[in-house]
Amino acid sequence: MKIVAINGSPRKNGNLAQLLEVVRKEVEAAGVEFEVLQPGANVRPCMACYNCLDTGSLRCVMKDDGVNDIIAACCEADGILLASPVYHAGIAGNMKCVLDRMMLAAGCGVNQFHHKVGGALCTLRRSGGSETYHQLLATMDCMEMVLVTADYWGAVHGAEPGEALSDTEGVDVAAQLGRNMAWMVKVLAESKVPVPERGHRAMTNFIR
Repeated sequence: MKIVAINGSPRKNGNLAQLLEVVRKEVEAAGVEFEVLQPGANVRPCMACYNCLDTGSLRCVMKDDGVNDIIAACCEADGILLASPVYHAGIAGNMKCVLDRMMLAAGCGVNQFHHKVGGALCTLRRSGGSETYHQLLATMDCMEMVLVTADYWGAVHGAEPGEALSDTEGVDVAAQLGRNMAWMVKVLAESKVPVPERGHRAMTNFIR
């Protein structure tokens, strides 16, 4: 069993990286593997070319920025934790590029993520945490993932690297999220209840 975290911060050892180590400790203590993937800043946006959908390749045509490796790792994982710093009350730009491409390549068409465990965390200096946290949850919501939360919203405060660890309540929330995600991954792995059949969903465009 494995949980993959995507660290959407361009900073290698920033607050988000340190917070994910808090999550790692709890996940691994529960006997679940944990891996952090960090795409960095040099990620290109989705071009909406639909090659991934048309071919069913589960890969983006842009091959040189590591996003396909992230998509493949998430397809293999039992759980996915999306983590982003808050940039102007929203997901960081490079993280948004990763999520747009991942959703189109593997979350649409034959969805690879439905019923995988999903969780979200963000770090912020002052405000915009709720908006960003809910954007991350919404990404997983439309891919039919099993959303797991902690005992409060996953927004942890801190500006300079290391400051987020001083948000003791936020650190406790991150730790609880790790415990809850590991628990749900194990519950689903042991469940004998069959997965619900997927019904038909009509695509309705608003302009005809």
